[in-house]
Amino acid sequence: MEPTVEGLVGRYFPERQEEIQSYAQFLITAGIERGLIGPREAERIWERHIFNCLPIIQLLPQGASLFDIGSGAGLPGIVIAFARPDLSVTLIEPLERRVEFLKEATAGTSIEVIRGRAQDVKKSADYVTARAVAPLEKLKKMSWHMVKTGGALLAMKGESAAIEMVGVKNAILHEIELEGIGLGRIVELRKGIKSISD
Repeated sequence: MEPTVEGLVGRYFPERQEEIQSYAQFLITAGIERGLIGPREAERIWERHIFNCLPIIQLLPQGASLFDIGSGAGLPGIVIAFARPDLSVTLIEPLERRVEFLKEATAGTSIEVIRGRAQDVKKSADYVTARAVAPLEKLKKMSWHMVKTGGALLAMKGESAAIEMVGVKNAILHEIELEGIGLGRIVELRKGIKSISD
């Protein structure tokens, strides 16, 4: 039997069920009104936008700090924060109207929102994530200074993941299938301790 949205919310957001439901509602109202997601996305909001972000949480150790760059409507950052309350999550977004949306969406939570371009942010985190921001090589150039040594860049990618990895040194493709959720592809670039190029 296909799992229901309620069943999956209970499984993957046990401590934050109300918050994720409110966020989904905010996405299909304010998110569509303000042009952050397309009007046709409302009926696919759970499978295509929210549950789709969950495979990445399998790669994040307990208590890690995470930056979500080019956060847009808060995907995957807000989803990660609600699924994993143990993590310290910061959303980084350059566009003012999106920053306003993110601040409203995260009001009353511990999620931090920073307005700025990834390349201009001087802080660092254990992990940096991105969804539909830039090709892998460019993404690395934009964000590598933000990844702490021993941490990693985790890029959510589609079916073209393997093609994007060509020529990018030490890229690892994770194909993760969670119960009730389709396959997620995440490309990991780990920042090693001894590598000179890092």
